[in-house]
Amino acid sequence: MQSSLIGKIQKANVYAREPERVRFSQFTATFRGEHDSYTVRFDGSRWSCTCTFFSAWGLCSHTMAIEKMLAAMLPQEARQSIPAPATV
Repeated sequence: MQSSLIGKIQKANVYAREPERVRFSQFTATFRGEHDSYTVRFDGSRWSCTCTFFSAWGLCSHTMAIEKMLAAMLPQEARQSIPAPATV
């Protein structure tokens, strides 16, 4: 393997451990929920989902889950207010 390629692989490994280097501006994903599959979109700072809950509330378990997965890679304005779990 060429030394220049080895250097790129090493740099990629460093970058992969630093997700804050990446900022999503838009994407579309298929989210397989418990009852159906839904299309989740992020465009700039707005979320959308094809599930019925999102149309009524402007957020849903699908958008919140993806937000948690990608938190470090989303612009601040895209981070929805997710309530903390209740403690007993």
